[in-house]
Amino acid sequence: PSTPPSTPPSTPPSTAPSTAPADNTIAQPAVPVQEAPAAPPVSQPPIAAQPPTPKPVETERPAVVAATTPISISSTQETSSMKRSVKQKATALQVLSEEVAGCTLCKELAETRTQTVFGVGNPNARICFFGEAPGADEDKHGEPFIGRAGKLLTKIIEACGLTREDVYILNTLKCRPPGNRNPKPEENANCLPYFQKQIEIIQPDMIVCLGTFAAQNLLQSDLTIGKLRGSFHDYHGSKVIATYHPAYLLRNPSAKKAVWDDMKMMLKEIGMPVPKTKM
Repeated sequence: PSTPPSTPPSTPPSTAPSTAPADNTIAQPAVPVQEAPAAPPVSQPPIAAQPPTPKPVETERPAVVAATTPISISSTQETSSMKRSVKQKATALQVLSEEVAGCTLCKELAETRTQTVFGVGNPNARICFFGEAPGADEDKHGEPFIGRAGKLLTKIIEACGLTREDVYILNTLKCRPPGNRNPKPEENANCLPYFQKQIEIIQPDMIVCLGTFAAQNLLQSDLTIGKLRGSFHDYHGSKVIATYHPAYLLRNPSAKKAVWDDMKMMLKEIGMPVPKTKM
């Protein structure tokens, strides 16, 4: 009997894909396309943390004050913003008085005087009465305006509702000129620093100049008393009014009305009541 031809064992079907690309290359499994990772950012050196900027501390600023200029009298009361107490003023005046008592700048006056006549009154006065030079009575007692003219000045002060103790009274010269003559220019110049310092210490609101010589020396003016009257002038922060000297009123009583008008104007200016009584 014939033996049937042997059949080769069947090969199990391949699990590979049965299709092949046209180019007869074996197809590879599809690999998913991955996007290239983005380039990492260029690394920057780490920035050191900066401390927060502190806010400026606001300090209270002193108020700007207009220069009141007021101590060397060249600018009155230079440090007049630094007010002296009444006791300090009295002490400063006493020290200055002792300096004046030893002055011999004017040889003739130093040789003929009995004593110097410095000033008298309230060291904290709002009003100063400023005269010319001592007379015989003042030279004898060492106090300004105590003769006949002084008694009239006292009446003027009282008519204003004040007393001599309320005001301060001083003269341009601190020594009596012989024979009551007019002061010489060099005598005025020698005494000028003394009365300037007195006014600087007292710091009055108002200075009443009695007569031509007082007004011209204080204001450094050549104008006559008639032209200086009727208006206010400035002396380093203090107001100045010029009027007739009491001695002139003794010779010309009709001028008293003009002086009283000046006093009323002065009182109104510094805010003091004006008495209805007359001088």
